[in-house]
Amino acid sequence: MRGDNKKAVLGGVRLATLRAFRSEQEAIYRAARPVSAKLADDARDGWVNGVPMQWMTDWPMPYPLFIEHGAGSRLVDVDGHEYADFCLGDTGAMFGHASPPVVAAASAQATRGFTHMLPTCDAAVVGKLLRETFGLPVWQVALTASDANRFALRVARAVTGRPKILVFNGCYHGTVDECFVCLVDGGARNRPGMLGQFVDLTSQAAVVEFNDLPALEAALAIGDIACVITEPVLTNSSMVLPDPGFHDELRRLTRAAGTLLLIDETHCISSGYGGYTRVHGLEPDLWVCGKAIAGGVPTAVWGMTEAVAHGYEQALRDRPPGHSAIGTTLAANALSLAALRANLDQVMTPANYASMEARAERLATALNRDVAAVGLPWHVARVGARIEFIFSPVPLRNGTEAAATHLPELEQAIHLGLLNQGVLIAPFHNMMLVSPATSDADADRLVAATAETLRRLMGIDRRVSAQ
Repeated sequence: MRGDNKKAVLGGVRLATLRAFRSEQEAIYRAARPVSAKLADDARDGWVNGVPMQWMTDWPMPYPLFIEHGAGSRLVDVDGHEYADFCLGDTGAMFGHASPPVVAAASAQATRGFTHMLPTCDAAVVGKLLRETFGLPVWQVALTASDANRFALRVARAVTGRPKILVFNGCYHGTVDECFVCLVDGGARNRPGMLGQFVDLTSQAAVVEFNDLPALEAALAIGDIACVITEPVLTNSSMVLPDPGFHDELRRLTRAAGTLLLIDETHCISSGYGGYTRVHGLEPDLWVCGKAIAGGVPTAVWGMTEAVAHGYEQALRDRPPGHSAIGTTLAANALSLAALRANLDQVMTPANYASMEARAERLATALNRDVAAVGLPWHVARVGARIEFIFSPVPLRNGTEAAATHLPELEQAIHLGLLNQGVLIAPFHNMMLVSPATSDADADRLVAATAETLRRLMGIDRRVSAQ
C-alpha cells in the first residue's frame, strides 16, 4: 500500500474502491440469505464460534453459508440459491458431489455395516487398483491425509533409523506437527499461529525453499534426514511450480543421501490420471493421497516401494510390545473401502481426467485474458484441473515469494463478489477446481462473474447484483 487511503493500492486495486465494494457485497449477501442468518444465530449455542469446525469461519461471508445439498458441480444453500462450485470441498469433492458410483457403493455397504476392524471383499480389489493406478506396489489405508503422512513419516524414521524430516517452506501436509516449520530470515522457526504447540519443531524438521537445490543438498549432507516430504507443486501457499529438472535432482540427491522421498498428492491429484507422480514419471519411496481419493468419503491411502515395505515389516517384527502409533480404529473401515473401490474404478478414469484438463485449460486462458483486460499485474497458474489467479505478474518460485502475494482483504472481497453471482471458490487464496461434472455453463458462469468482479474493483462502471 502507499499514500493516503484514497490513493492506497492493494494488489493493483485502490483500497477505497476495494472497501466500498466489500461493504456493498456484504449487504447483498445479508439481504439474500435470511435462513442462513437464522441458522447461524441458532448455531452459536453449542459450537465454537458457531461452527462445527473452527476453520469454517475462514470464509469471507458476514455469517456462514449453510448448505442444503450438493450434486455434481453444484451446491444449493438453505435459502434456495444454487452455486457453480469450484471449491469442491477444498479438493474433497474434486470428482463431484454425490458421485453416483460412490453413492451406490456407500449405500450398499451401509446395509452391511460401516466398520468391522477386519477386511472386506473390497480390500483385495482396492489393493490391485491402487497398484495399477499409482504404480507403487504396497499400500495402507487411513482416514485422512494428515494421518497417512504421519504414519508414513513414522515408517521412514523406523526404516532409516534417522530422526528428522525435511520440508519445503510454504508446504502443506495437513496437521502433521513437524511440518509446521518455516523459514524466517534464513532460519528455521515454528510457524506462527499454532495453538498449544509446546515443542520446538525445528529439532525434528529441517526446512529449505522449494526449488533451492543447493540448500537441499546441504541439508541432506548432514546425514540425519530420514525423509523429504513434499507436494510435487506447492498448492497451499498460492501455486509454486517446480523448476525444470527440480524433481529429477530431488530424487538424485535424496538417493545419494540415503534419504527417503515422500510425495504428497492430496492436492496434486488434480494433475492427471495417477496424479502428478504418474504424469511426470516421479519415483517416490512413499506416496500419500487423501481428500478426493474415495469421492469425499473420509479416506486416505499411503503407498510404498517393496524396499520400504520390507523395512516396515521388519521394524514391526523387531519392536517391543506396545502401541506402534500407526493406525486408528476406523482406518480402512468397510465404508471407506467400498467408496475407494468405486471411485478408483469408475470415477478417477483417464476419460474424466481428459475432460477436466480440457475445461481447466479453457478456464485458465479466459481468466488470464480477463486479468490482462483490466490491467491488473496478476497471472493464472494451473496444475491439471487446479487453477489459481495469483497477485503477481510472474510465476512464483518458493514459499517466501508465495507468502508475499497473499492479500487477504483483496481475496475476501473477490470471493464474496463471486459468491453473490452464484460462484463458489476456495476460501484460501484464489484456488479453483474443475470436476468431471463441471459443465460449459459452470465455466461460463465463473468467467463472467470474475470479469464483472474485476471490472468493479478497477472502477469500471458495472454492478454485481444478487443472484
